[in-house]
Amino acid sequence: MTEKKDVYGKAKKQMRLSERILDQLPGFRGYKEKELRRESDKLIRNHLYQRLSQARSDLKDIFQKLSDRRAFDVLTDMDRLVAKFDRVVEKVNHASYGYSGFFDVVKIEAENLDRMIEFDNQLVDDAEKLVEEVSAFKAEVGKQKFDKAKERVQSLTGTLEDFEKSFDKRGEAILGVN
Repeated sequence: MTEKKDVYGKAKKQMRLSERILDQLPGFRGYKEKELRRESDKLIRNHLYQRLSQARSDLKDIFQKLSDRRAFDVLTDMDRLVAKFDRVVEKVNHASYGYSGFFDVVKIEAENLDRMIEFDNQLVDDAEKLVEEVSAFKAEVGKQKFDKAKERVQSLTGTLEDFEKSFDKRGEAILGVN
């Protein structure tokens, strides 16, 4: 994992003195490390959510401009893309962050939490690809270039579907079955 994406490592380094002392107690160390991993994953997912939310907002602006231009040939597909984007963004926002309760049948172990963080880091890269595509589309529409709008919508739909398929495999990564 690159230093830029090592949220867990940064969180571990930023523990307060009292947390470091408690970290030396038997039993507490494992608990604290799991909590740090969960918090790291939550930070990564929050970043994902924020980036995708901005892209969703840009897509809605594009949709409005296409509506104003009466680009009827692309509006239906664009409407579906915006709806799908809404669903995926909310799926990211409400995803589990690796917690398992004391009485849960399936326990989520530290190595699975590490795998989940690595998986989420890959999702960040995939989300950035989506954000870049939306930005490029917005720039074209801003310059009144509507001739490739249909192709852009189709390409974005494919990229979003790929992202969603990857995101749906996240549960398998948490449980270590992939």
